[in-house]
Amino acid sequence: MERPADFTVKDARDQGVIELTGDWTAALIGPAASGLRDELAGRSSVHLDLTQVGRMDTAGAYAVIQAAGDRFEAAKVKARPETQRLIELVSQAAVVKPPPTVKPRGFHELTIRIGKGVMDLSREVLDTLAFAGHLLVVLFRTIINPRRIRWAACVSLAERAGLDAIPIVVTTSFFIGAVVGLLGANMLRQFGAEVFAVELIGIAVTREFNILITAILLAGRSASSFAAEIGSMKMSQEIDAMKVMGVDPFEALVLPRFVALLVTIPLLTFVATLAGLAGGLMITWSVLNLGPSFFLQRIVDNVGATHFWIALSKAPVMAAVVAGIGCRQGLEVGGDVESLGRRVTAAVVHAIFAIILIDAIFALIYMELDL
Repeated sequence: MERPADFTVKDARDQGVIELTGDWTAALIGPAASGLRDELAGRSSVHLDLTQVGRMDTAGAYAVIQAAGDRFEAAKVKARPETQRLIELVSQAAVVKPPPTVKPRGFHELTIRIGKGVMDLSREVLDTLAFAGHLLVVLFRTIINPRRIRWAACVSLAERAGLDAIPIVVTTSFFIGAVVGLLGANMLRQFGAEVFAVELIGIAVTREFNILITAILLAGRSASSFAAEIGSMKMSQEIDAMKVMGVDPFEALVLPRFVALLVTIPLLTFVATLAGLAGGLMITWSVLNLGPSFFLQRIVDNVGATHFWIALSKAPVMAAVVAGIGCRQGLEVGGDVESLGRRVTAAVVHAIFAIILIDAIFALIYMELDL
């Protein structure tokens, strides 16, 4: 017969004995647990008699231990053998505390951080190679069957990454060309060679600054946008739904962004070249009194189109880097907003770092080729 849990105070003194009766189980504890806790709150020591307890489970044993608090000692509890074993088992589990972690200091901490950094870098390299391999498979698959390309998405993304970026690219390149022309004119005036500021502007703008400024601006503009868009889809499980329906996320999300930047970066590079030369022309005309016809003639005669084609040869690589890093960071987003913020920031930082590194590698290669 089931009896609700209860208790009686056999001795009302400060160190009296409290006798528990009834069934101390999860279903029958009721208000007895809170009442026992209130009764034991003002006592300096705890003496419990559990010999009259009918049945007890882990919930009842834990309620008794919680009511006694830090003063509970399983050895001082008077109970039948089976109840005593249960009390000891639950008390051991209840009082177990995790061992204190000793934080490493000095050289030990340094080695741990270096080791973690190496492991994170290795994992990042492997994930990047896996991403690149999957993208290449999708690229070859679409080359074999062009009907798999989502042209509507490609055109829409190209408009957002290309046409919408023209104002900022033109403005930035114009002032970069103007600054190069102003510095060149001031420096070359000391040697009476101000006229060579035209060649300086032409080579700097057509060879380096046009593609570099375009790629960096798209890294901050498009890479972050790609990471945020794909990351939001990852958080809302839209990408998982695409996989369930048999749609490859690389084919639906990554490839259109890759194609869009592959088309727009060369066009923006050309626009940036014109804007940079216009900025340099303005400075040479206003500061050095060299007319537009003289400026353009020296650009054609002494600079030529070789430097522009060298810059344009970097465009596909820059497009692949910006689109790849942005999409990869978006696919790595977890289920929280903090992860989205970290990945968007990482997309911009990694893309800019990769752009500068690749530009330096191209410079070394063309220097060895004497171009």
